[in-house]
Amino acid sequence: MAQFPEIQALFESNKLWAEKVKETDPELFPTQSKGQAPKILWIGCADSRVPESVIMARKPGEIFVMPPLTPRPVIVAGHTGCGGCIAAHASPLPTETSSSPLMRFLDPVIRLRHSLGEKADVDELIVANVKRNVQNVIDSPAMKDAWARAAKGERPPVHIHGWLYNLSTGQLEDLDVSVGAKA
Repeated sequence: MAQFPEIQALFESNKLWAEKVKETDPELFPTQSKGQAPKILWIGCADSRVPESVIMARKPGEIFVMPPLTPRPVIVAGHTGCGGCIAAHASPLPTETSSSPLMRFLDPVIRLRHSLGEKADVDELIVANVKRNVQNVIDSPAMKDAWARAAKGERPPVHIHGWLYNLSTGQLEDLDVSVGAKA
């Protein structure tokens, strides 16, 4: 983590934040780890000066945010208790392409689950899914272009990180799959 000081600072801030939340609202993380039911869908500008939960004084889980693409750094984050991974873990291997949009989304996760073997649990699937999605970002034309532009000095370097957010503790875990700019 020493090679990414800005990332280390995020983990330190997250730890302090989680400790403060536990002091002021000890039931928040245990309650959140049981599920979500946001009443607000926020589709807004990708402007870091407008953090949705902060500007409306909302707790985590109260607003569902449509995530924008942010090129520097790229953080692929999964979370414990992921409903999609739980559903994928319990699903049989698909034999044909699904017609349902939800199943088309879940099919790659179901296939990943079955590639891990019968003994893999949901937590292992969640971590493997984050790692798979880090690789998907690495392989994307947009990332290859960003790395090529960084190599030419046309933009700052881009790093990709894979993290896990623990709903029960409020803390982030680095999955040690960080990848830097390609030369």
